[in-house]
Parts: sequence; structure tokens; C-alpha cells
Amino acid sequence: MFDPATQCDVFFVTLEKSEERYSPTTMYKDYAISPALFHWESQSMTSEGSATGQRYIHHGERGTHVLLFARRFATESSRTAAYTFLGAVDYLSHRGERPMGITWRLRRPMPADFFREAKVAAG
Repeated sequence: MFDPATQCDVFFVTLEKSEERYSPTTMYKDYAISPALFHWESQSMTSEGSATGQRYIHHGERGTHVLLFARRFATESSRTAAYTFLGAVDYLSHRGERPMGITWRLRRPMPADFFREAKVAAG
């Protein structure tokens, strides 16, 4: 979600997705690579050359920001699970398109407890 007023893209990521809650086109492969790196997939129609893809790649030069929130599951104990704010991230690289698989560098490493959970979620 891009907010023009703050010039921020805000990503809300659920790491472990279930087929009952997500459609086949939204079963994105999002996971922690390390405490400082995160792999995220864009929406299924985003290409490198699209305005959105270019905003992601060039956000630093353009003065926009990317903020990452993540959670392991959508629900915990029958309630909506809270997101953990992992902070601002910077574009590092990407592969493919529709969706784009982007590697983001966190400006601050994620908390160790969250990283352990994220690694379990990644398999």
C-alpha cells in the first residue's frame, strides 16, 4: 500500500499462509533470509518496468520509503495476530516479475526471537 501523503510503501506480510485464507495468486513467498535481509514478493501483476516496480527499485533515489510489518500467522488463539514492525527497508535486488521477488535490507536487524520464528515459517 502506497501512501502519497507520507511517500511510504507499507507492507503487511503474513509468513505462513493457508489456502483457506489466501487465493493461489496471493500465496506470496515472503521470508527472512537473515536478521538483516528479507525476501518479499510483490503483487502478482507487478513488473520491473511498471510504475510500482520502478518505485520499489528506485525508492531511495526518489525519496520514498518502504516500511515492513510482518507476522508468522494470520490468527493466534482464534484472534487476529499482531504484526511486528521490522522497520524501514532498502532495495537490494530483485528477480523475475509478475510477481517481482525483491530482497530488502533492513536498516536495523530484526529481533532475534522474530527471526527464529520467521526461519521456522520459511521451512
